Amino acid sequence: MTQHASDRRRFRRIAFDAKTEIRQNGWELPVKLVDLSLKGLLLERPEGWKGNKALPFEVDIRLDPKAHIKMQVRLTHEHHGQLGFVCQHIDLDSISHLRRLVELNLGDEDELHRELAALLEI
Repeated sequence: MTQHASDRRRFRRIAFDAKTEIRQNGWELPVKLVDLSLKGLLLERPEGWKGNKALPFEVDIRLDPKAHIKMQVRLTHEHHGQLGFVCQHIDLDSISHLRRLVELNLGDEDELHRELAALLEI
């Protein structure tokens, strides 16, 4: 029996629209954020994309003028004009903002705790 990717998914994706930029090796591009989770994010592939899959990227998601989610990510897949990234590093302030965003969107504290526990297992 096979499982669909959504059945195996351990981290709920949150559709979210925020000013987002991606950086690598001195270049920077504004990008459209499709969704994010505690483990990564999905972006629309921008015009002029020149990312190198072998190197890490930095992503900055601006929640408001003072609050950002900043993470170091790795490109894991490119499909149908979208880029999927997995988070490799996130600072304490950023994970706090991301946790609160996920908590507000899940509306279920038990599910949030399950996702956080799954994140710690990885």
